[in-house]
Amino acid sequence: MSLELPVSIIVFTFLLIAIAFLYASIGHGGASGYMALMALFSFHPGFIKPAALLLNLFVAGTAFWFFKKNKYFSWQLFYPFAITSIPAAFIGGYLRMNAQLYKYLLAFFLLIAVLKMLVSSDRKKKNTKPVHVLWALLIGFVIGLFSGMIGIGGGIILSPVILLLAWGNMKEAAAVSALFILVNSAAGITGYLLHQNIWPAQSFWLVPFALLGGILGAKYGSSKFSNRTLNVILSVVLLMASVKLFLL
Repeated sequence: MSLELPVSIIVFTFLLIAIAFLYASIGHGGASGYMALMALFSFHPGFIKPAALLLNLFVAGTAFWFFKKNKYFSWQLFYPFAITSIPAAFIGGYLRMNAQLYKYLLAFFLLIAVLKMLVSSDRKKKNTKPVHVLWALLIGFVIGLFSGMIGIGGGIILSPVILLLAWGNMKEAAAVSALFILVNSAAGITGYLLHQNIWPAQSFWLVPFALLGGILGAKYGSSKFSNRTLNVILSVVLLMASVKLFLL
């Protein structure tokens, strides 16, 4: 009996748990990481998007619970993005189009975000500013639309936006991003189901492993890791996501 399949499953499972841990520690669901991992292991393209959204739902929900429990969630920072992002994510999940151009644009934005975060990391910490509601509404719509079309929750875009605009610190951005990803993933799944009328049942066996990594990551990210540590992790995640979007 060949050991090739069991070994590949073990490696995939370990990497899935590690990705969930890494992303949950910064309040993310990990969709971009799951999509890259599944593509690397040659999963069927039609399986990848819905499976990534499903894992996002569980991991982001776990991250939100831990960060909110530690009092980092701000409703005032969350709601302007959510108002427009939820319907936009539904529209994006319903639409069926070639999203390659959108992936390249997003990858370019993430690289810019990483560079800006690295350049500003040595500067004196700035005080946070109140969120500009009109700008947040517009940003939320754009992020939601991109998220639904590509199959991500949108936190990978929202976190650097909040930090670069000084609307919150790292842990506040993580808490808001976690709930943002949760509601956008739910909206994206709804749009997908209305369009496809079918769901890959095999995707549910991935949930326990992602949830394990998500619980550990969210616990350490919300209570053990410093803002500086989380900022470094976010920069690494953004860079990984950008490379993934360019190559896959």
